Amino acid sequence: MTYSVKEIFYTLQGEGIRAGRPSVFCRFSGCNLWSGREEDREGAICKFCDTDFVGTDGAQGGKFQTAIELASTIAALWPQSKSNRYVVLTGGEPLLQVDQALIEALHAQGFEIAVETNGSVLVPKGIDWICVSPKAGAEWIQRTGNELKLIYPQALLMPGMIKTEGFDHYLLQPLDPVDTTNPTDCASRNDQKTNTVRAIEYCQKNPEWRLSVQTHKILEIR
Repeated sequence: MTYSVKEIFYTLQGEGIRAGRPSVFCRFSGCNLWSGREEDREGAICKFCDTDFVGTDGAQGGKFQTAIELASTIAALWPQSKSNRYVVLTGGEPLLQVDQALIEALHAQGFEIAVETNGSVLVPKGIDWICVSPKAGAEWIQRTGNELKLIYPQALLMPGMIKTEGFDHYLLQPLDPVDTTNPTDCASRNDQKTNTVRAIEYCQKNPEWRLSVQTHKILEIR
């Protein structure tokens, strides 16, 4: 198959249990919960996405004709040392494109493979680390994995509605409101602070949940 990729870059994992780990991020184009176009945001299932996954015009992005070609491009971004290779397949929704051929090609390059998915598509066999971030109003069929990362709050999908079984780790990540007219708007910043305080309070009262902070935004890295 042809893989449509927005961007590929080397960075540190910014959130979740593995925050701080050196990683190659491969961001696939497209999602089944939002078109990625601002004019469609209000009517989307997921209205708060803060990621550009439209097109293939990002760094190292493009159309890859084979899994081997894509895996080789990912491998070329890893430092000279070949140890601890780690790739995060993300999007958009990466599982609309990730297949067995790509999994095998990445393993052949020595990578541990992580995926960040909204849970509406079953994860194929061979993925080493599964992070599911379900969205209210969307079908949620991938009910097992390593991390469940819940964006908080979502009125129709609160942590008390979720049984804490099937995943190794349960994380609350404060919703960072997207103000498309003014990204520096004070109201949005105050909302994000309020969401963080509420998430902290919930985790303290319910210690089966753990706080996930988007450290890449604080550190201003990709």
